Formats: sequence, C-alpha cells, structure tokens
Amino acid sequence: MCLMMPSHSYLSFRIAITAKSGWFTSVFLLVLLALPFCNRAYGDNAKKPIVVTTVAPITNMVRNIGADYVTVTGIVPDGTDSHTFEPVPTDAKLLASADLIIVNGLDLELPTVKLAEKVKGKETAILQLGNRALPREDWRYDFSFPREHGHPNPHLWPNIALAMRYAEIIRDGLIELDPAHKEGYVANAAEYLSKLRKLDKAISDCVRSIPENNRKLVTYHDSFAYFAPRYGMKVVAAIQPSDFSEPRPREVIRIIKQIKKENVPAIFGSEVFPSKVMEQIARETGVKFVDQLSDDELPGAPRNSFIGMMANNMTIMTGALGGNSDCMANVDTSNISPYP
Repeated sequence: MCLMMPSHSYLSFRIAITAKSGWFTSVFLLVLLALPFCNRAYGDNAKKPIVVTTVAPITNMVRNIGADYVTVTGIVPDGTDSHTFEPVPTDAKLLASADLIIVNGLDLELPTVKLAEKVKGKETAILQLGNRALPREDWRYDFSFPREHGHPNPHLWPNIALAMRYAEIIRDGLIELDPAHKEGYVANAAEYLSKLRKLDKAISDCVRSIPENNRKLVTYHDSFAYFAPRYGMKVVAAIQPSDFSEPRPREVIRIIKQIKKENVPAIFGSEVFPSKVMEQIARETGVKFVDQLSDDELPGAPRNSFIGMMANNMTIMTGALGGNSDCMANVDTSNISPYP
C-alpha cells in the first residue's frame, strides 16, 4: 500500500522546504521520508542506478557517458536561473531515491546540496564536479562573484579542458557506483572525450579568426571567466551584480565608459537573464547587442547537447566580434551512441 500526495499539498511542502526555521524544515523532511510514496514506474529502468543531476550541461554529460546503463534526471528546469533555483518537494523525493547525485559545486547549487545531504541514502555520494576538477587556489572571484562574498564563479564548463575533467570524474563516479558496466562507461567516456577535444580545437580556431583587438567579452551574466583565459580572450565586464539584480545607474555609467575605452564591438546577453539595461548600454555605446548566448540552457534539435550549446555560442560570438562564423560548421554536436 502506498500514499499518493494530492497536488494541492505541494504548496505547503514548498513552504516547508524554503522556510527559514530549521525545526520546521527538519520536521518536513522527516515526514516526507517516512511517507510510503508510490514509486515511479520505470519499466525496464527499474533495476538501473538512479542518478540525479542539476544543470543541463552536466545532465547531458552524464547521459552521454551513462547512456542506457543508468536512469538520469536533471532537476533544474530549462530556462531557470541555476543560481536562485530552489528545489521543490518532488525534487526532495528524487534526491532521496538517488543512488548517485552529481552537481557542479563551487556553491552553485547550495539549496539543492543542503537538501540532498538531509534526505539522501546513507550510501549515496554527492559528486561535486567543480570542486574536484579545479584546485581551490584556481577558483576565480570577479564581477558577479567578488571574493568578499565568499562564493567563487562556478561556471567552469565553458572551458572545455575543464569540461573534459568533468567527463572523467563522471566516468569514474559511474564506475564506482556500477562496476559491472565499467567497460561501457569507459568506452562512452572515451568517445565523448574525443568529441570534446575536437570542440576545444574548434573553439580555438574560432577565436583565432577574430581580429585580435576584438577578442573582448562583455556579458550580462558572468559565465565566461574560465573560458576567456583558455582561448585568449579578455572579459572586460559582466553587467549583473553579485545579488543577481540589475546594476545601479552609477555602475551602468562606469561600464559604458569602459566599453567605449576598450572599443568593444559587441555585448552579449542571455534569454535566461533578460535585461533592458543591456539594450540601454548598446544604444549609448553604439555597439551590437546579441542576447543569445547560453551557459546552461541547451538549444533545440539538432544541437540539443552541451557540445551543441557551445557550438551555438561560438557561432554567435565569433560572428558578432568580426570573426569567421562558420568556424563550427564541422563540429559534430550530436550525442554519442548509445544514448537514451
């Protein structure tokens, strides 16, 4: 016998998760875990390890390497700001059922990690990719992530060398979880790493096609701090403040002056972070405004993959900065086979 939770009760559970009161949250979690909820029917997937992930790039990497050996669920919806995402009751149930939890780390998903630590099984590991991929002394603090606030810039994956480290860590984590399928994980990871190496080279070729004086980035969200030094670019400014609000007028004036001084040819926004301030800055500086870059939202088919997201970014970025926008034409953006 099992209990089906009525839809109208989700609001009260949501309040319990996000409540400031520690005792209230604890009571909610105890009740949630004690209730005999009906298990979701996975059919043939019932015996597969359950892996829960967060942002789409990581979910996509895990699905490529795990393929049909594991059941993978990403809990951060497309188009959601991963910095402000709060898990909901269904996420708590997913985390409680997980055999492995894979997150970015570097404080990106703090509410999710805190909840996972409370509800996960005793043997379930939380794999924080960024914390393992990059030594603490190399974490970057800049623009939207000032050192005095204590939270580093977590956007490692646009640097494809670091994305390759993510893939290796995911491979090793899946092997530890499910050693019976080690051969499959190793083979899938090898194929995926080969695709990432080709992407890495193509990005370098794209940047080389951009006139040297134009290799400058002004973005709304501070997503390319690890990308820029890898590929010989400079992040001139990131518009969004550390509290993820709109910048104050004084800061906007400072950024406008800096863009003019640096002769930046284009500024870049994102659909996840719509901002009228970017349009204002573009008007007052006379530069091109492009609002289609993405750091964690995958494009639609046929480029519905992390590699496809980066290929889209480079096509857009390279063209706007005066380079060869065909530089990604030969990059294979498909997910590897086998792929669920």
